[in-house]
Amino acid sequence: MKSEVLSVKEKIGYGMGDAASHIIFDNVMLYMMFFYTDIFGIPAGFVGTMFLVARALDAISDPCMGLLADRTRSRWGKFRPWVLFGALPFGIVCVLAYSTPDLSMNGKMIYAAITYTLLTLLYTVVNIPYCALGGVITNDPTQRISLQSWRFVLATAGGMLSTVLMMPLVNLIGGDNKPLGFQGGIAVLSVVAFMMLAFCFFTTKERVEAPPTTTSMREDLRDIWQNDQWRIVGLLTIFNILAVCVRGGAMMYYVTWILGTPEVFVAFLTTYCVGNLIGSALAKPLTDWKCKVTIFWWTNALLAVISLAMFFVPMQASITMFVFIFVIGVLHQTGDTYPVGNDVRYRRLRRVVQW
Repeated sequence: MKSEVLSVKEKIGYGMGDAASHIIFDNVMLYMMFFYTDIFGIPAGFVGTMFLVARALDAISDPCMGLLADRTRSRWGKFRPWVLFGALPFGIVCVLAYSTPDLSMNGKMIYAAITYTLLTLLYTVVNIPYCALGGVITNDPTQRISLQSWRFVLATAGGMLSTVLMMPLVNLIGGDNKPLGFQGGIAVLSVVAFMMLAFCFFTTKERVEAPPTTTSMREDLRDIWQNDQWRIVGLLTIFNILAVCVRGGAMMYYVTWILGTPEVFVAFLTTYCVGNLIGSALAKPLTDWKCKVTIFWWTNALLAVISLAMFFVPMQASITMFVFIFVIGVLHQTGDTYPVGNDVRYRRLRRVVQW
């Protein structure tokens, strides 16, 4: 296929897809635990178990979704239809997950388990094909790098938009009625995310024709599991997301119950997001200077040390905590990229591996 220079509009359109994903993902990561325990009134032990089960389900659903998308045939391509047609139910279920129906405690736990599981599954339906879409927009390595650069910048912006605006929206819409505020806030952000995903669909085009699939889903899953590099990256991804979720989820409790000043939560988030932006800018010069694997290990080693050091900071030392959060934001974003090559049989399994 002849190489084609991608327009800025298409690059922005593609990046909007990840911005939409981060609007929801970052919001859930930072606020969902607090919402369930302090707003909906569900026991923390149940919520933690529910999150763990959902992550285990992801380990099955993500590669299966990749294989399903790879076998999709439509006039819109393999991956774009999933981005568009999964967007609306994704947004609706997100609002339902942040709703507080008047139920018994058992009813609340069942409702939370169903809506949260549906939310994670629909995130998979939208995000896995989206991640694979970048590989079929162009086959030019330079254009792909540019495309992914736009993606990561807009993804960071989407995460900032969601996490920084959520509490002001909660207070604006609900006032003292926090359940209404959380539901209204996520409804606004879900509409924005839906519009971004629709923009992604209408401004991108699948140009790279992948060879027809000749193997079964079972064979593909077996080949992936035999790829030791995939297993390593899979574990790294799980631990990376787990660390982000624990740090982010604990932050809301820290400012509410330890500092006693929940209004500074937005300031903490803004500090972290600024660190993310600087980390994104540092990633390329650092990886040009040293091997990506070396940068990954060094940044994550420092990240672990600083994360542990936070436990030894006096609870009143909020200024020091701001510094720690800023540095964590820089290091996390700098070391959050690692490539995966072909599978052990040297076939392209882009749609599955990129989850």
